[in-house]
Amino acid sequence: METLKVDIRKTGIEIPAAMKAQAQAANALLHSGKGAGNDFLGWVHLPSSITDADLDAIEKTAAGLRAKADLIVCIGIGGSYLGAKAVLEAMSDPFKLLHKEQKNPTVVFAGQNISEDYIHALMEASKEHSIAAIVISKSGTTTEPAIAFRLLKAEIEKRYGKAEAAQRIVAVTDKTRGALKTLATDEGYPTFVIPDDVGGRFSVLTPVGLLPLAAAGVDIRALVRGAQEMERATDEKIPFDENPSAIYAATRNLLYQAGKKIEILGSYEPQLQYVNEWWKQLYGESEGKQGKGIFPASVTLTADLHSMGQYIQEGERTLFETIISVAAPANEVKIEADQENLDGLNFLAGKRISEVNRMAELGVQLAHVDGGVPNIRLEIPRIDAHAVGGLLYFFEKACGISGYLLGVNPFDQPGVEAYKKNMFALLDKPGYEEASKAIKARL
Repeated sequence: METLKVDIRKTGIEIPAAMKAQAQAANALLHSGKGAGNDFLGWVHLPSSITDADLDAIEKTAAGLRAKADLIVCIGIGGSYLGAKAVLEAMSDPFKLLHKEQKNPTVVFAGQNISEDYIHALMEASKEHSIAAIVISKSGTTTEPAIAFRLLKAEIEKRYGKAEAAQRIVAVTDKTRGALKTLATDEGYPTFVIPDDVGGRFSVLTPVGLLPLAAAGVDIRALVRGAQEMERATDEKIPFDENPSAIYAATRNLLYQAGKKIEILGSYEPQLQYVNEWWKQLYGESEGKQGKGIFPASVTLTADLHSMGQYIQEGERTLFETIISVAAPANEVKIEADQENLDGLNFLAGKRISEVNRMAELGVQLAHVDGGVPNIRLEIPRIDAHAVGGLLYFFEKACGISGYLLGVNPFDQPGVEAYKKNMFALLDKPGYEEASKAIKARL
């Protein structure tokens, strides 16, 4: 079985037996459900719990949306959109809009910001398309997606009427309660459940991620198979030295203890840019608490070597890199010889671009290591749904282990409410009158 490989040889880290034992104990704690945040451990065995019937139901609903619309708007924020966005970007032709005929509907995202210009541009562009919506929210009252859904719902009902709108809107929400669940029941929307024991940032393999991906034409069965294989490869019974998630978690914690406070995730394939964004939420929200945590940052290479490269090479030595390396590209493009050779690149004639990319990757790795930046290398066989499914679960399992090694609850996010209280006070939300006076005085 081709799978993900973890190479820590360029970190300068030798993992001591004590850390190996701690990582194994942390993994066992995830499986036993006796650790902090144990109400949100449904993701641990999520891949293996997904049935053919579950996938059939998702694919059937996705097919209904695909038959009705050529533009599907997925509404959500944080974990309710980043996983789907990450996989979709990885699976997509970056120039698909240049093709005259589109095989699959275009899936776009809304509700992840409160930009008036963004939502205006979306509404204007959607006028030329047949539209449908997937709205994802546990409560239905989170400000950003609730605003977007209010506008999209009104537009769909205006165009098609309420009866037809009920066939063009799908809700992914709580099983029994909440504003969105109530609305979906009242309006007759098809619904899927966000499991109570799976937090948003771990929810990509629930209908939160699988439904919009199926609507976009992604092979969700291959995605799930990849995650299932990685679930088995990182089980608590797997010895530490054979468990990629445990090795990654232990290594990054040892680097943190050695003063490396910033982790930069990068790849030499631009399709993986939104995997970086998903990873940043996963690790930032899971570990950044109690004054602790590695700060997650990201780069897309080689592009960012011409912007962030100087700092990585010679800036403050508080960072380390994790590089997602892709063993085999999907396509072949060779560099041709040029008679004039004005650019001096004839020495590359006959080589595949991927050869040049790989040598850039290895050359940069050595330069950064020489500059005091430890390097973890994660190799996946290729960019496809199977490999990406494995990669996502690998990061999830490593995140749980890493959070426990750090000594925090990786499954809560107590700090995310602070900005909301201030925002509601500034907007004069009912019930915030006293807070509104106080915060406006501060401004």
